[in-house]
Amino acid sequence: MRGDLADVRLAQQVFAPHYAQAMPCIVIRPTVLRSKSTDGEEVAALAVGDTFELLEVTRDRAWGIAPAIGLVGYCDRLALELA
Repeated sequence: MRGDLADVRLAQQVFAPHYAQAMPCIVIRPTVLRSKSTDGEEVAALAVGDTFELLEVTRDRAWGIAPAIGLVGYCDRLALELA
């Protein structure tokens, strides 16, 4: 979760001003998962075929969950396709 947004599946455990329903996506080209939108630390590499649960899109960045590795972060939205 972030301070302003959380996955709706966490609504019983955490308070957030807004909740979002995750949209399942597939990574269609290699990309990196970052801790912040543009200049954040690289926390993981996402490979073609990986699943990404999209919670928010802002311009060219997607924020969500990489469930296979249990990490939340930002990646290039053009690297994703709705499942």
